[in-house]
Amino acid sequence: MDALVPVIATDRLVLRGHTLADAAGQAELWANENVTRFIGDGGPSTTEESWSRLLRYAGHWHMLGFGYWAVEERVSGCYIGCTGFADYQRALTRDVSGMAEMGWTFLPAFHGRGYAAEAVQAAQAWAAENLKKPIFCMINPDNQPSIRLALKAGFIPDGEDQYHGRPVNLYACRAG
Repeated sequence: MDALVPVIATDRLVLRGHTLADAAGQAELWANENVTRFIGDGGPSTTEESWSRLLRYAGHWHMLGFGYWAVEERVSGCYIGCTGFADYQRALTRDVSGMAEMGWTFLPAFHGRGYAAEAVQAAQAWAAENLKKPIFCMINPDNQPSIRLALKAGFIPDGEDQYHGRPVNLYACRAG
């Protein structure tokens, strides 16, 4: 495990740093059209794109002191998704410099079990103690499950924007 990435255990999950062993799980996650339909251009990611994302996750922790966690189910040890914070230098109309963008993505087989809410809550608790910057998230307006999760996690609507020519809703974290 990477000493720079804190390990967080919840009742049902472990949030930990990504490793090279997560490459296959990452590729499966990001190749799934049900996962990606509301993200970026809406299409599935190639193995190459998933690999780059895995390296970006590790790079965030090494260069910025925060990033994304791999999320695994405690009982099975299965990689089920990821959550965390990033600074992607988004080209938005709204200035989000100096902010951390929170995100979450989970394999469809694990949707509807409350895992995403549990992981997001754990990441937010870490952020409250360790991340000294405001937090926002950016969600496609058609992604109702993600919007519900954001609102449940304490995010409040903070306007609309465009990202790569597609509409997005911005949300600010009350705790951020």
